[in-house]
Amino acid sequence: MGFEIFADGSSLGNPGPAGLGVVIYKNKTLIKKISLSLGEATNNIAEYAALLVALGEAISLKSAEKEKINIYMDSTLVVNQLKEKFKVKNQSLKPFFTIARHMRKLVPNCEILFRRREENRLADKLAKVAAENVRGNFSSQLELLR
Repeated sequence: MGFEIFADGSSLGNPGPAGLGVVIYKNKTLIKKISLSLGEATNNIAEYAALLVALGEAISLKSAEKEKINIYMDSTLVVNQLKEKFKVKNQSLKPFFTIARHMRKLVPNCEILFRRREENRLADKLAKVAAENVRGNFSSQLELLR
């Protein structure tokens, strides 16, 4: 079965306080949750930030495992830009897109796929909690479940 990584970004205001959530499963067992506050950002930047964290996790998993890694996101924009179905027109997203493409090449056994928000609930919740935490200071949470 391999690894499944669910990633989501959230912005309260667009732009506004933003956060990301990433959840990692191995063979359907939850092994890691990440919730990271980003400061002020648009929703699309938060989505790309979530993808970059997910890709970083996939790169670290790749060194230990040769199993399939699927990254799921509920952002049709990000998924379709990476599949080159949509052009990246927003100049502020181009650096994120470029970095994501380069990181993606480091994980040939990884696929980035669209999933509806209902199928991405835990990552969505972690992203929203992180965005709400922005109102204070920078904060992050990382939970390893092994």
